[in-house]
Amino acid sequence: MNKNLLFATVVSALGSFLFGFDTAVISGTTKFITDYFNLTDTTLGVTVSIALWGTVLGAVIIAKPGDLWGRRLMLLLCGATYFVSALGCSFASGWYVLLAFRFLGGIAIGASSVMAPMYIAEIAPARMRGRLVAVVQLNIVIGILVAFFTNYLFVNFGESSWRWMFGIMALPAAIFFILMFIVPESPRWLVKKNKFEKAKSVLQAVGEENIDFELSQIKESLKEEHGTTKLLQKKYGLAILCGVIFPFLAILSGINVIMYYAPMIFEKAGSSTSAAMLQAVGIGGINLIFTILAMYFIDKIGRRPLLVIGAVGMFFSMIGAALHYYNSNYFGNGVMVVSILSFVAFFAFSQGSVIWVFLSEIFPNKVRSKGQSLGTFVDWTTNAFVGLLFPLALTYFGGGNVFMFFAVLEIPFLIFVLKVMPETKGKSLEELEKIIVL
Repeated sequence: MNKNLLFATVVSALGSFLFGFDTAVISGTTKFITDYFNLTDTTLGVTVSIALWGTVLGAVIIAKPGDLWGRRLMLLLCGATYFVSALGCSFASGWYVLLAFRFLGGIAIGASSVMAPMYIAEIAPARMRGRLVAVVQLNIVIGILVAFFTNYLFVNFGESSWRWMFGIMALPAAIFFILMFIVPESPRWLVKKNKFEKAKSVLQAVGEENIDFELSQIKESLKEEHGTTKLLQKKYGLAILCGVIFPFLAILSGINVIMYYAPMIFEKAGSSTSAAMLQAVGIGGINLIFTILAMYFIDKIGRRPLLVIGAVGMFFSMIGAALHYYNSNYFGNGVMVVSILSFVAFFAFSQGSVIWVFLSEIFPNKVRSKGQSLGTFVDWTTNAFVGLLFPLALTYFGGGNVFMFFAVLEIPFLIFVLKVMPETKGKSLEELEKIIVL
């Protein structure tokens, strides 16, 4: 692989590492901040979900600045925001201060969850795009693993443990910010701004084999830019449907309940605090291993086969978790741990690895920013409600009913994949536009 392309991909995907870290770090802090700030089920849900509401805002507002000023500058701003958020949370003097900086970090998550895969999709050759955009998900899961691991390392630091858990993210945020000055701008954005020589230079640097043909393809796909660029048009109906249904049902699989509340779930299943933190590290490890496997297969067997395999596996895994809550004497702690780990494995192998690739592919070039923002908005809005309501749902409905609910929702997702979702493997963004636009 071209070294310049690899470097640009890895650096830009560091934004997704921070996305993953910030997503998972809250799971280790819940016990400590509950005691420190005297939180109830409701206020704990607010604390966990406040970053997600910031994420919704970040996903919505980033599209236009990304089109005006470029993908690279937006990722630079994300790095700075992550850094400020990490330090702010670490030194928070009160609950409202913590909420404010968690919300700020959420804005960075939302913005980078749109910009990082978009940047990589626009700089990568079609033959490698699936694997390279999947680096986004790889970095997310590495970030999750590192967050679980640092949570485990800091668990015995006393009542200040949660401050260390939040604050350590400032280090990778600073590294990301510095390295983003080195990577090139998206060639598609450069063409859009009539900077053809710079675009040609970038394409050459990242190893594009047929530069003139690629430039002509990009120019052709941008011709309609001077006309209407409204997303909500009938001809984009299939893209909009896929961009909404996929993230909505993916979040309702229950994956982020595991990521946000894993130690709490394991403690309720009978584990000690330290053991629960270590089991969460196991989740991070499984997540990483199966994401790497998915990266190998995503451009070989396609997006849809991975999703079918994942939906079936996640269905039975969530049933196993539900059975533990229904009868913990018969289905003991081991069943719960195995069920959660297998669920994470199937999710990482399928929905987790496919979603960001698919959202970066499904929308035509002229509405890609708006389309990805829509998909990400749906993803994080659903996520925010799930994160907010889970502690209350666990108390009032019981774990068995909650996890069975997640299991049942894999059925409509499977139908969506088999009946609606198009396969995007091996097609250029311009070829996909001709297939998807009605």
